[in-house]
Amino acid sequence: MTPIRHNGSAGSAPSARPDSDPVLDAVRDCVLAVGVRRTTLTDVARRAGVSRMTLYRRWPDVRSLVGDLMTREWIDVAGRARPERRPGAVARTLLVDGLVAGVREFRAHPLFRKIVDVDPELLLPYVLDRRGASQEALLGLLAEDLREGHADGSVRAGHTERQARSLLLVVQSFALSLRTMTDEEDPDLDEEALLAELRTILERTLTP
Repeated sequence: MTPIRHNGSAGSAPSARPDSDPVLDAVRDCVLAVGVRRTTLTDVARRAGVSRMTLYRRWPDVRSLVGDLMTREWIDVAGRARPERRPGAVARTLLVDGLVAGVREFRAHPLFRKIVDVDPELLLPYVLDRRGASQEALLGLLAEDLREGHADGSVRAGHTERQARSLLLVVQSFALSLRTMTDEEDPDLDEEALLAELRTILERTLTP
């Protein structure tokens, strides 16, 4: 991840989307309103208009439900950030544009902001212990774009999967930790300045 762009602030109702699922939409509303720890399956079932037993058949608890929600939302962000193929644009340019835009959109996403502010521990397993479904999907997208870059000569030759994993490590660190390195009072160290530095890092990493 044609995805639909979400422009609402935290707590606002989500826009209509082609992969809409009433249960995932409901848990998204609940989490944006009160956070993960205060969300219950009863709350989600009531908001989605389904029974609790319907939820229990698919998800054993709120955390597994939120895991599926995060997968949907993060893949949607990645899909929206990928630029349209345009005449004359080499694969490296499109890949770098998409990665920088993806970091920017991910950090602005209301679900990510809510989780970081209220339930940051939910992200730790995907940083320290294991890859999640969204990370696997992102690796697939990166590998696809890298192969295009290898084919048109704009990306240095290399092991595609290793390059994809390395790129994800870089952009993931910017997406999750950028706030710790910004100084909004210094324009040379604000978020946009550091995203420009990310663009330089990616360009130099990928250029043959």
